[in-house]
Amino acid sequence: MNLEAITFDLDDTLWDNGGVMRRTEQGHYSWLDAALAEWQAVEPAGRFATRFPLDALLARRLALATAHPPRRGDFTWLRQRALSELLGEYGLAQEHAEHWARRAMERFMELRHEVEPHPEVEPMLEQLGKHYRLASITNGNVEVTRLPLGRHFPVTVTAGELLAPKPDPRPFLLALSHLGTHPEGALHVGDSWEEDALPARRLGMQAAWIGPDDRPMPHGIHRLDHVRELPALIQWMEKTRKRTG
Repeated sequence: MNLEAITFDLDDTLWDNGGVMRRTEQGHYSWLDAALAEWQAVEPAGRFATRFPLDALLARRLALATAHPPRRGDFTWLRQRALSELLGEYGLAQEHAEHWARRAMERFMELRHEVEPHPEVEPMLEQLGKHYRLASITNGNVEVTRLPLGRHFPVTVTAGELLAPKPDPRPFLLALSHLGTHPEGALHVGDSWEEDALPARRLGMQAAWIGPDDRPMPHGIHRLDHVRELPALIQWMEKTRKRTG
């Protein structure tokens, strides 16, 4: 079957996400701590981040994910709920705790979208979009439509908000439905073996896995060192298809 559509993971596929998340985690928490200190005029020893360091937020978020399994992939909900709970324990009334949790998440999302795609990504998507239907499928909470490269993705699926994070097949199936193609006519590109390559292949899609492992790949999974190698892979796939009829 002809290749008709390509679906992409986002974080650590189209950009390096580690630095983004470190800046975002620390940045929004520091903002919240400073804003609360100004609002309350508290002494340094009584500040929010002194009583509840960032590690406390991360631990609370993990505890909430365990307590609410359907929400384990809804990172925006988990983060805002964790912030609200900690702010309540800090002594804020519920309405104030919820207000400042929302404000902190607004700052989080501003920082979360300060990503720098790999330099090859924009021209690559521009060219691929001329020949294939494109979609993004992410477990993260990036709203790709807020990014300049979002214009290349007429279909976007945020799996956590569906309460069905990858490797659940539903985000893949939803994207394919909107793209109007069968799994056999689609290629999924991502950096996670468990959340990208394997579930896509189980559905019958081809998969391009960006990973460091040089072991032999199962049929239908193609290993890349970097997303910049994708056009060459697609060219090879198309030539192979024509040769084999």
